[in-house]
Amino acid sequence: QVQLVESGGGLVQPGGSLRLSCAASGFTLSTYTVSWHRQAPGKERELVATISNIIGRTNYAGSVKGRFTISRDDAENTVLLRMNSLKPEDTAVYYCSVFTGYRYWGQGTQVTVSS
Repeated sequence: QVQLVESGGGLVQPGGSLRLSCAASGFTLSTYTVSWHRQAPGKERELVATISNIIGRTNYAGSVKGRFTISRDDAENTVLLRMNSLKPEDTAVYYCSVFTGYRYWGQGTQVTVSS
């Protein structure tokens, strides 16, 4: 059964850090390009970062560039999103996603940035 499970969200103060994890089962993440998305209340889901399957090329939304880092842990079949210098506007549910011919999504993990 193909499944993606996100973890690592929580409540953090502005300027703080979190590390999100996307664990896969039923397929090998390193074979595909993996993306992180987020959706804030009342807003559309937006792409945050991607990491390619071939050479691990990364891309970031302008709003997170320089603060977020996407990486792979192939031994654990996971993709990580390290988030530094968090801002209140980063508050959202974060989802990982993989397209294998079908778009798979995890259930999401809540990130709240607030003092």
